[in-house]
Amino acid sequence: MTHPHTAWGTPAADLKGTTLALTSPADLHGHLMAHLRGAARTWLDQALDEAAAQPGIHGPISVWELRLAEAGRRCGPEHADAARVLILHTARAGTDALTRVYFQGTAAERRSVLYALPHLVPGPDALPLVEDALRTNDTRLLAAAVGPYAARHLAPHPWRHAVLKCLFTGVPVDEVTDLDRRAHADSELARMLGDYAAERTAAGRPVPEDLYRVLTLTDPTATPPAQASPQGARGSDGKES
Repeated sequence: MTHPHTAWGTPAADLKGTTLALTSPADLHGHLMAHLRGAARTWLDQALDEAAAQPGIHGPISVWELRLAEAGRRCGPEHADAARVLILHTARAGTDALTRVYFQGTAAERRSVLYALPHLVPGPDALPLVEDALRTNDTRLLAAAVGPYAARHLAPHPWRHAVLKCLFTGVPVDEVTDLDRRAHADSELARMLGDYAAERTAAGRPVPEDLYRVLTLTDPTATPPAQASPQGARGSDGKES
């Protein structure tokens, strides 16, 4: 059975961002096997075998960490994020390993770590990686940071600032996993959005359309959204008093 978020029959490039973070490793593997050919497929098979044989951290750098660095060249940029997530999962990378890859890796490797978090870290231990990504102005890193792991674990105050950071930088709020549920009846988020809109208007600058969309979601009289799927399950995101 395919995962509901997996878009079979579409180009591999469509499997990215939030979709990539929500797709089960088994379906991710099937997707890559359906799209990779020849040497790229052979390389990925070998990389996964190596990761399975020596999971976790080994010495200054593990074999599977080297494969993460090669993924773009070996699989092509359109498949690299998916390949990296799958290697991380196969290597059973825990918080320590993910932290090492994140802080020593390229921007692409950092994104793959953020996409992999929902699959590998059940608790909030890896939040420092999300918080670091939210301090950047790299829009692709920001989009990865507001995925399902942040939806599950990021506390209300930094989550609100993450939504505003998306508006500041032009990251579509569609990238914010579980936005409808977390924004519902959030009066503090509504206040922050109103202040931001007023500042933009006073400066003669346009207000992003996405701001009005999020502001509508904060309305406490609206019908509450349904409970999210397990990948976006509620963590430490209760509304503040």
